[in-house]
Amino acid sequence: MLTIGPYNIAPATVLAPMAGVSDKPFRELCRSYGAGLAVSEMVTSDTRLWGSRKSSTRLNQQGESGLRSVQIAGAEPDAMAHAAKECVALGAQVVDINMGCPAKKVCKQAAGSSLLRDEPLVARILQAVVSAVSVPVTLKIRTGWDTETRNAITIARMAEDIGVAALTVHGRSRACRFKGQAEYDTIAEVVNSVHMPVIANGDIDSAQKAKYVLDYTGAQGVMIGRAAQGRPWLFAQIEAYLARGEQLPEPELAEIKRVLMHHIKALHEFYGDYLGVRIARKHTGWYVQNLAFGEVLRTRFNQIHSTQEQVDCIEHFFEQSIIHGEQVA
Repeated sequence: MLTIGPYNIAPATVLAPMAGVSDKPFRELCRSYGAGLAVSEMVTSDTRLWGSRKSSTRLNQQGESGLRSVQIAGAEPDAMAHAAKECVALGAQVVDINMGCPAKKVCKQAAGSSLLRDEPLVARILQAVVSAVSVPVTLKIRTGWDTETRNAITIARMAEDIGVAALTVHGRSRACRFKGQAEYDTIAEVVNSVHMPVIANGDIDSAQKAKYVLDYTGAQGVMIGRAAQGRPWLFAQIEAYLARGEQLPEPELAEIKRVLMHHIKALHEFYGDYLGVRIARKHTGWYVQNLAFGEVLRTRFNQIHSTQEQVDCIEHFFEQSIIHGEQVA
């Protein structure tokens, strides 16, 4: 059972907060396939920037179903505390602190995973945020700054003592970024070192892998990131396998078409014609990357500048694919 404060997360599967990916339309889609929790895209703790198009879109949770968790990033305790308060005022039911992002842009601001090098600052940020809000505060980290200085256990114990409600650990150091394979030994050690719920993250790309990671680490939940891009049904597959040992197959072409059409129309509606068309391009590329002639569609789709043309392009591609019985490449 994955519990975050007063909330029971069932199933114990979490959509990762991915900048430029896990926006409101994608969060809702993953929830429809059974994601127990979908965390928002990371927003800066500098609330002076929240009026920008990017931040205001990321903070938009109007009418959203499910538990609303917002991730904030920054390196200044007072600013993080203020941002947490503002997130709660906007409707956040959980505040997540980013200390796991390996991106250079974030680390240059001494935020994200770069904070793992400064344990006293980590403590001050956690204390400030936990003290500032009445909702549960969660934390996402990596195993450490590099493979030689893994300090996830130290950070985890500190977070638990301060009052953090749950911890997500990505099985790589910051230096690893997304290269190589995630390791789960450190996550297992963290689980055995604290009493608060731990969520395992990193390279979980199938229902079988989710069960393996849960069994190996003893974590209370799993967080799915890149593997869900173009595959939101992965959450349903994981739920069925964990609950009943049932292995759901990959969807047929007609189902992929239905999901993709729903998704791109939601993007058009959420972002408007100009941005919606552009954001739909990357998502469409993920959906079709393993389909026969998917690269042909991606190239054509990326040249389209009209919402209706995008819809027509998808319709035509899948009609032809279904007629010719084309499946995964």
